[in-house]
Amino acid sequence: MWISDVVTEFIEGLVETYPGLQYLDGFPQIKVVLRADVSSTTNDKVAVISGGGSGHEPAQSGYVGAGMLTAAICGDVFTSPHVTSILAGIRAVTGPKGCLLIVTNYTGDRLNFGLAAEQAKSEGYKVEMVIVGDDCALPPRRGVAGRRGLAGTILVNKVAGAAADAGLSLADVAAEAKCASEMVGTMGVALSVCTLPGHVTSDRLGPGLMELGLGIHGEPGAAVADLQPVDVVVSHVLKQILSTETQYVPITRGSRVVLMINGLGATPIMELMIAARKAVPQLQLEYGLAVDRVYTGSFMTSLDMAGFSITVMKADPEILQRLDAPTKAPYWPVAAEGDRPPAKIPVPVPPSSSSRNNEAFTQPQELNEQGCILEAAIQAAANEIINIRDKLNEWDSKVGDGDCGTTMYKGATAVLEDMKKCYPLNDAAETVNEIGASIRRVMGGTSGILYDIFCKAAYTSLKGSPVVTSEQWVSALEASIAAISKYGGASAGYRTMLDALIPALTVLKEKLDAGNDPLTSFLLSSEAAMNGAESTKDMHAQAGRSTYVAADLQALVPDPGAMAAAAWYRAAALAVKDKLQPSQS
Repeated sequence: MWISDVVTEFIEGLVETYPGLQYLDGFPQIKVVLRADVSSTTNDKVAVISGGGSGHEPAQSGYVGAGMLTAAICGDVFTSPHVTSILAGIRAVTGPKGCLLIVTNYTGDRLNFGLAAEQAKSEGYKVEMVIVGDDCALPPRRGVAGRRGLAGTILVNKVAGAAADAGLSLADVAAEAKCASEMVGTMGVALSVCTLPGHVTSDRLGPGLMELGLGIHGEPGAAVADLQPVDVVVSHVLKQILSTETQYVPITRGSRVVLMINGLGATPIMELMIAARKAVPQLQLEYGLAVDRVYTGSFMTSLDMAGFSITVMKADPEILQRLDAPTKAPYWPVAAEGDRPPAKIPVPVPPSSSSRNNEAFTQPQELNEQGCILEAAIQAAANEIINIRDKLNEWDSKVGDGDCGTTMYKGATAVLEDMKKCYPLNDAAETVNEIGASIRRVMGGTSGILYDIFCKAAYTSLKGSPVVTSEQWVSALEASIAAISKYGGASAGYRTMLDALIPALTVLKEKLDAGNDPLTSFLLSSEAAMNGAESTKDMHAQAGRSTYVAADLQALVPDPGAMAAAAWYRAAALAVKDKLQPSQS
């Protein structure tokens, strides 16, 4: 793709994506996006046209659609469209009711759209033009140039488009657009410089710096400052827009306003939402304004520039009606319409239906035989994980992200701490459920959720049984393994914790079925778990982060997750042996 083709190819992709859009067959000189359902012979409403240099997408072509723009005229990147292109757009969509041109306040745009308007009038078209200059970074008047047109133009487009769609006359549509343009103010903050297609990015803005009051064509901002927290930046921008000295906008305490947080091209939606979260309460509490609508997203960008702009528009019922009016413009935020409450109170978290919610467990004052054995097994299993933390991390550093031991350690220490306070050790099912709760609280990543699933499946299998038999423990282990396999997607041979647990289950069932006593079966199954974990050296990972590691590196160490599972299982078995053998002798 040649650099000169970026705009035409963008337009082709846009109309392929949205069936309601079309373009004029005049590339490369004429670059006009228009509604596919409108022509000069069929349009019985005022046509609303905007445009300018490209590189600000989705502005303005993304706002073409019923209820907003009838057409958008696209110039080359950061270059005003040619008069020929503007005239072609006017001729294509303007019917008897005439045409309104909404123009951002840049010299090239004013001149080219102005000349096109005069030419169209000489051809018999009714044409009006509204110039938008919502920039609040510069003094209210700056010679002939005046304030630049920024993201506030999008709100003016919407007001005008809705008025035209309602069937108003050209004079009335133009009057509403002009009124809206006088109610809006914008200021931008850049965290990086944009990159023009085919050019090297400028190093004008050094690390740790930001530009305040920038335009949208890569020109320097009004000031350069050290990078500040978002709440400080938002506060500065709002103070500039709402200044009572400059009076950029006729907004005073008690006014109703619309807020737009606009990304400049490379700012994640998460960061834009954080800016919105900071701006709304400041407008309400510091300036005494009622925030009726909030629009957050990338509406008018500057290629790949990192940063955002804030727009504040004074609102009244008529403007809100226009902003909420339906539109098919693909990039207008349709989900933001409707009255918003002054404050949003979070919805309460629904209570759990589990018994834990109805009863605060504490450790029994006196443990029964099962409780004593369970306590010893849990304590030994958790301590073993604590003891091998560094070894697990060492293995994981070779085949993963190096934190398996640390993650397991967090879970083990939480289990030991909570067991002293709240595990109902005489109830095996509820104790297993509480272990899952401890793990859920502190263990992150995949291993944390897998062990939580493990405990929840075992609890479901065991609950309702005051005294748990060896067969029921087998069923619980079987249910846990099945749940991990179902939700985690792994099976035997995938080089995961299941390669320790599945051999343990197999041997446990075999030995019990053969008539072996439960303790012997448990011990033999723990040996099978260790052997299974060790065998993962010979397996190629098919689940987890190890799948991205070369096979020869995987062969150097066993799977850390499998070794952790085998270690706690083996430690639990040995603890049960130590607890039971004295009573057998």
